[in-house]
Amino acid sequence: MELDRPGRMLAALSVVPPLAVAGWLLTALPLLLLGRFTPAPALLLGLPAAALLCWAGTRGLSKTVEATSWQVAGVVAVAVAAGAFNVVMHSEQLLIRRDPATYAQYAAWIAGHGSLPIPSQVAAFGGADPWLVFESVGFFQVDGSVVPQFMPGAPMLFATGDWLGVPFAVPAVLGALAVLTLAGVVARLAGARWAVLAAVTFAVSLPILYTSRTTFSEIPSLILLFGGLALAHDALARPGWARGLLAGLVFGLAVLVRVDGLRDVLPVLAFAGLLIAMRRFARPQGVLGLPLAAGLAAGAGLGMLAAYVLSRPYLNYLSSSVKPLLLICAAVLVLTVVGTAAAPALARVRLPRWAPTAGAALVVLLMAAFYARPWLQTVTRKPANEDDQRTAMMIAQIQRANGLPMDGDRLYFENSLHWVIWYVGVPVVVLATVAAAVLVRRLLRDGTPFEWLLPLVVVGWTTVTTLARPEITPDHPWAARRLVPVVIPGLILLAAYGLARLRDVAERRGPRVRRWGMAAAVLLVLVPPTVTSIGVAFTPVERGEAAAVAAMCAKIPRNASVLIVERVTGDRFTQVVRGMCGNPTALVKRVGSDTAPSEQVQRLIERVRAAGRVPVVLAAKAGQVALYGTASQVMGLSTRQDERSLVDAPNGTWSLRIDVWMAVPDR
Repeated sequence: MELDRPGRMLAALSVVPPLAVAGWLLTALPLLLLGRFTPAPALLLGLPAAALLCWAGTRGLSKTVEATSWQVAGVVAVAVAAGAFNVVMHSEQLLIRRDPATYAQYAAWIAGHGSLPIPSQVAAFGGADPWLVFESVGFFQVDGSVVPQFMPGAPMLFATGDWLGVPFAVPAVLGALAVLTLAGVVARLAGARWAVLAAVTFAVSLPILYTSRTTFSEIPSLILLFGGLALAHDALARPGWARGLLAGLVFGLAVLVRVDGLRDVLPVLAFAGLLIAMRRFARPQGVLGLPLAAGLAAGAGLGMLAAYVLSRPYLNYLSSSVKPLLLICAAVLVLTVVGTAAAPALARVRLPRWAPTAGAALVVLLMAAFYARPWLQTVTRKPANEDDQRTAMMIAQIQRANGLPMDGDRLYFENSLHWVIWYVGVPVVVLATVAAAVLVRRLLRDGTPFEWLLPLVVVGWTTVTTLARPEITPDHPWAARRLVPVVIPGLILLAAYGLARLRDVAERRGPRVRRWGMAAAVLLVLVPPTVTSIGVAFTPVERGEAAAVAAMCAKIPRNASVLIVERVTGDRFTQVVRGMCGNPTALVKRVGSDTAPSEQVQRLIERVRAAGRVPVVLAAKAGQVALYGTASQVMGLSTRQDERSLVDAPNGTWSLRIDVWMAVPDR
């Protein structure tokens, strides 16, 4: 049966976002590597590539989604409302305190210059000097240049906002596209009647609001991962090389956005091996194995190439986690190859009759163990390096602000499932757990529903590994970003399937039970995430930073070389002044103090003058620059920042004050 028109529309709308993102990234990366990532070539190549992939991924859709016009309209309305709301409530995180500002500065640099690395411009300071430091938070100093932290995928998307003059709108647009993508996956696997509910539950969840308002990489990653699931589902419904290749490519490009994407797509590799093995038994889905693996290898290969060429210092920084991940990838590849080769022998193996029930029970026990973990374990880590020590100090400061006992070694990872419950509620977690248990039992018993195998393994694998080791500073809403790419949308997807099965049970009890039971279930799903989000949903954070930066830049002489002599200002403003003001900028090295030695600053001032430029000194306080000239305040920003909660869901914001003082030394 061919798709009805509304069903085809919903199916197409949900894969257009990942295909468009993939097409843009495929053309943007080569341009960035060549130093030609500028609006004209990017648009001339990127838009046709995105259109071509969208055409290839949406033509001939069949037997995928059955939907009504009202269901499609409902999903679109939720996506549009979510996008509009987050545009209005957007954040302006430009001053580098945490990752969003690093992404924003990364995007601003490549949007304005089209190339990497960032030149340190030592000649503007009279040449290289051991007291000049060009790196700062989120930016590494390597071989006379500055290299931004993180993978380039998300900044290449955010850069379009800089070109269009709406840098703070792109995250909200991506958030709206993520709503469409998840709704399409839900419609395919649980039924279109649940797509609107899933879309609303997803859109109002605080971590989704949080990451859709500023420059995080999690939302683009989500679009690619769940877009890959949608495309894989379509390929299974109508097997073909092109569909398998597209699905694998979209999955693989998640690595270009986040290095963690390598972990998230490991189940896809194993699934491709399974499909290759199925081809030996003349199963029609087997034709997808090789193209799925090829697309995955191509996308992930581009991601690793970008990591090696553009983000190598970042890989070195993460080596303690990246190296084990690469070993796991190698092990999965070997097991996949061996399993595929041994498929005929493995096909003769019969699971014991108790295996399906045991598998379902294991799902429930695992989630119960995560829930009980806070009473059984306290996760701590002794600082092993300077970064760990900074994190421990930060956690201790947050504990003091929250009125908790001070212990900077605590990581609070044992609360990871409770974080999920804060943001989606107990009903969603319970429904998702039961649904996962039912699916595991059915798949182990008779291999159906086969279309659920890949989504279940991707969601299950990433959820378990994320909950076991979130690996993030545990204050909220900051730590909630870890749940965004897979955990929250995955649990909502499973909960929707659970509701569909619950409706089938209620149907047998009569229309009255079905009607009232489903109404109660819908309320139980929607109310908890809405209640959690309401405390912060209507309060934008870090507003005014764009205007404050523009005003500061206007006060810095055009031919100035900027010396930052204080630690906090150096961390926050080195790349801001270099990238957004256009002035060569360096931090003067400190020795056992938050400020640089005055005699070294005076010496560097003279070197700048000798280079024919105007020396400018910046710091956080007037007294820190008054040693070198008349102090004038170039920024005095009062705004709001995210709350930093450790043991409860965030329900408000904190105040934030940022001051910058400038001196232009007299001759």
